Amino acid sequence: MKDEIAVQLTGITKRFGPVTANSAVTMDVRRGEVLALLGENGSGKTTLMNMLSGIYFPDEGTIEINGTPASIRSPKDAFDLGIGMIHQHFKLVDVFTAAENIILGLPGKSRLNMRAVKEKIRGICEKYGFEVDPDRKVYNMSVSEKQTLEIVKVLYRGADILILDEPTAVLTPQETERLFGVIRNMRADGKSVIIITHKLHEVMEISDRVAILRRGKYITTLETKDADERSLAEAMVGEKLALNIDRSEPKNTTLRLEVKHLSCYNAEGIPTLSGVSFDAYGGEILGIAGISGCGQKELLESIAGLQQTRPGSSVLYYPDGGEAEELIGKSPREIRGLGVALSFVPEDRLGMGLVGSMGMTDNMMLKSYDMGAPVFLHKKDPSALAGAVRDDLGVVTPSLSTPVRRLSGGNVQKVLVGREISEAPTVLLTAYAVRGLDINTSYSIYRLLNEQKEKGVAVIYVGEDIDVLLELCDRILILCGGVVSGIVDAKSTSKEEIGLYMTKVGGPSDTDKSAGDYTDGNEENDGNKGKEDGR
Repeated sequence: MKDEIAVQLTGITKRFGPVTANSAVTMDVRRGEVLALLGENGSGKTTLMNMLSGIYFPDEGTIEINGTPASIRSPKDAFDLGIGMIHQHFKLVDVFTAAENIILGLPGKSRLNMRAVKEKIRGICEKYGFEVDPDRKVYNMSVSEKQTLEIVKVLYRGADILILDEPTAVLTPQETERLFGVIRNMRADGKSVIIITHKLHEVMEISDRVAILRRGKYITTLETKDADERSLAEAMVGEKLALNIDRSEPKNTTLRLEVKHLSCYNAEGIPTLSGVSFDAYGGEILGIAGISGCGQKELLESIAGLQQTRPGSSVLYYPDGGEAEELIGKSPREIRGLGVALSFVPEDRLGMGLVGSMGMTDNMMLKSYDMGAPVFLHKKDPSALAGAVRDDLGVVTPSLSTPVRRLSGGNVQKVLVGREISEAPTVLLTAYAVRGLDINTSYSIYRLLNEQKEKGVAVIYVGEDIDVLLELCDRILILCGGVVSGIVDAKSTSKEEIGLYMTKVGGPSDTDKSAGDYTDGNEENDGNKGKEDGR
């Protein structure tokens, strides 16, 4: 069965104005296999799959499905051909049940037989190993449950070819393993599964073959059993790479942030953080782990002055040779006016971090526009900074004035991270700094974060990849439901232990034992503990 061709792409080309996203791509997908699609940011992976799923239409080339030429002009055409794509951002209606989301938009009688619908859903779940409650509302589901629902939705509609875009980006190790079990069951049933991912260790674990794109062109397809992570990364980039994170031991650590009883609520009055307490030290990288939506975003925004906190919350900042300053209750501008060099890379890079209609130079100037004369804006320094960020991080852009919304997601992230790090902060807050970035750029970001650490900066790194957290960070704080469920030493903990803390299997006693050398478990301090030497 694996020798049967399910999808044949021949000479596929797609242009967006002067930019060629895919150039004469010819590749195939076999029936009953898991094909991983790899490539750097801007290499055309998502564009290629969007053409297969009917979102875009190719300018040149042909697509054959099961040996028959196909014209895929809409997602409906793709579904009719048995092709379903599960996007990284789910397409679900929160107030509907699982069953209602699955049948939404399907043709049928005016009166639905929901009992038959639910029976069919249960049959799919039993066949492949899913766990879906047809009557459960989407707003009550976890991230992994929503993803499972998306997969069941395309299977219900008869998909034999499934495309998964970054399927493990927000899953715990345990959830990832369950997903891989389901994918193996689908493969055994003859389904063709295409996975777009940047996680090479997962590629090695789940895929049968790996197709590689580079700068919009097809490079090669490798048998996974004949490859390793290094050879895959080098094929993506086209040059030798050093895939290791050089984590140095923290030296001359100094207390920078002392967070106590930090709590906040969302607009509906639901707690997003409850009594969070920890310390952050200059000269170390503190990792923040947790399932998506467990308070990571709110934690960083509270420190940065972007989130309203509850009474009793405290964030003390310790400058060099000065008295501690309370950040709670101050606006970002007031915090900056105190001389607090706080840099923030938000999760929503275009919504909060950059202005999509502006080019790189103007986005750099957002940090310095009020330093010039009242009437005239000085663009010389921001332009030089934009050029340096472009060159250092390899930002692919037609010009420094091209609106950043026209760049790929990975290149937008490079612009944002480069700008924030250039501020030379004493505290650097990063939320998902490498989300959606290719392996080469990700390691460039890790290198930049380590350089900041060695300069004495307190780096707080919110990340999704536990393997990276273990290699990059000195300590890891784990959030579960807005509560600190553990603080562990990254050098002595395990991926499995962090996964258990992410689901709140573990108690306060375990947390105290695992806190490492930087915490003493004593909250009744005078606010100056570790101020001089970080201990």
